[in-house]
Parts: sequence; C-alpha cells; structure tokens
Amino acid sequence: MTEKSSMGNILRKKNSRPDVLVHVAANVRRLRHAGGLSQQTLADEAGVSRRMLVNIEKGDVNVSLNTLDSLAEALGVLFYALVAPPDSADSARIDEIAWAGESPGSEARLLASKGARQEVELWRWALAPSDTYASAADPAGWTNMVVVTDGCLTVIAGEDEFTIEAGNFLVFESDRPHEFSNRGSAVARFVRNVVY
Repeated sequence: MTEKSSMGNILRKKNSRPDVLVHVAANVRRLRHAGGLSQQTLADEAGVSRRMLVNIEKGDVNVSLNTLDSLAEALGVLFYALVAPPDSADSARIDEIAWAGESPGSEARLLASKGARQEVELWRWALAPSDTYASAADPAGWTNMVVVTDGCLTVIAGEDEFTIEAGNFLVFESDRPHEFSNRGSAVARFVRNVVY
C-alpha cells in the first residue's frame, strides 16, 4: 500500500513533527501491546505494510487519516484514542497542530474528536448580547462540540458552567439540560457540532 502526502495527512514539517504524531506513535504502540498483537498482525488487519506501521510507531511518517481510521478499527478503538495525548483527562479534547504548511501561519489544529454512532450536525450560531438559548437534556450519549469565533459564550450544562472566549472551544455531554448565553456586550458567534 502506498501512502501519499495530501491534505488528508498528518504531516511532518521539515525538521519538526507535530505533537500529534508523537501521540499517535505512543498510542498505537501501547494499544498494540495491550492487544497482544505483533506489528505484522496489526499491519495485516489494518491493511497497511509492516514498514508503514513501524514508521508510525516511531512517529517518522506522514499518516493519512484513512490509515488512522483503519488502525483504530483493527485495534478496536475510536479514532480519538490514537490521536489524544496519552495523559489527557478529557479523551475528546486533542487541541494539537496536526498539519503545518510551508508558509508561516498555515496550519490545521485538531481541536477534538468524538465517536458518532449515527449522525453529526454542524451549526453556525450568533447570539446577541443578553440572549440565551435553553435546551432540554438530549438522549444519553449525545455530545456538543462548540468553537467560539467572536465574542464570549457562557455554556451551562447541568450544574457545570463554562465561559468560552473567542478562539477557544468546549466539548460536553449534553444528556442534561443545557443553555448557551451571551453575557457580553458584543454578538457571540460560534460553531456547534451535535454528535450522536
């Protein structure tokens, strides 16, 4: 199998590599050992060459997202289990640069990852100052992923309250009453994924 560099790859840039490649290397190696799998067995089950797997475990190769999906399936885990920092307290929160372009400022940051059983909804929201959107609890297993692009957003989920400034994000289980509020003086704009 030949791996090609593309926008779908987690790429190394010259003499450095994104932290996420280090996480992938450690997680694949740890999960393979925990499953009692040899490199050849895992490579065969994931449909990649053994050489590719060896390089992935060393963090020395461009990895396509499709390859990571195949490895996750062969290891019996969800995608985020491969890319998350191994010591992360929140398995959904990644917040790592996963791709860096040749020009300064060109980068892709993987903020969060969450397994979906059925669907993912993508919403763009704007809340004027003093406005609130309140929601009843979603069914068990539903998750909201919110990225604030302008202003400041307050999220209340059950007993928990979060303040999210522009440029930051939040992932929370929405199987409890929750609301989005703008307590600031400017319009709050955010992107919201509902995962279920």
